[in-house]
Amino acid sequence: MLIQETNSHDLRIAMLPYTSALKLVDMYIDTIEEELFTYKSQNPIEHVKSRLKRPSSIARKLEKRGYEPTLENALKYIDDIAGVRIVCQFQDDIYKVAEVIKNFQNIRIVQIKDYIKEPKENGYRSYHMHVEIPVRMLHGEEMVKVEIQLRTVAMDFWASLEHKIRYKNESDVPEHISKELKLCATMVEQMDDQMQHLNNEIEQLD
Repeated sequence: MLIQETNSHDLRIAMLPYTSALKLVDMYIDTIEEELFTYKSQNPIEHVKSRLKRPSSIARKLEKRGYEPTLENALKYIDDIAGVRIVCQFQDDIYKVAEVIKNFQNIRIVQIKDYIKEPKENGYRSYHMHVEIPVRMLHGEEMVKVEIQLRTVAMDFWASLEHKIRYKNESDVPEHISKELKLCATMVEQMDDQMQHLNNEIEQLD
């Protein structure tokens, strides 16, 4: 059955494991923040945002990949129905937090996509972790897919505005705007590098 034709009750049931998985990831991140602050008196995480992908977005992504926009295909082929975005202060913090996440026994790493070291063609930079979380439901335990994105504040600012600009225009974004966005991405990368350099110098003064 097409996602748009799935009744709200069945859709809520299908999303329950993803909702539970997000709660678990949020709990893990709270633990990371508390431990880093306790042991190192610092918290590299600026803020965290969790979300379930909207049915319309899921359907659009399936169609873009050449799949029929059904609930069954969504559960099989979409890895980011449940998503968590961790925004860090500095670029090095992203890799520190990612390493801690990798060491959680209950989180299975499926795939890493490092768009910081290898940005997308449009200039997008972020660190993506595709993971699976064991979730206990009434019918038993199941592994649930979650995408964890880690960005700096600057990366998140650029990505949010780029997304808004592209979704306002359903057709292709004009070439000159794409070039301007990529130029802005380069400026964001330079700013992140400079802020990281300044932070490293300050830490050496302590």
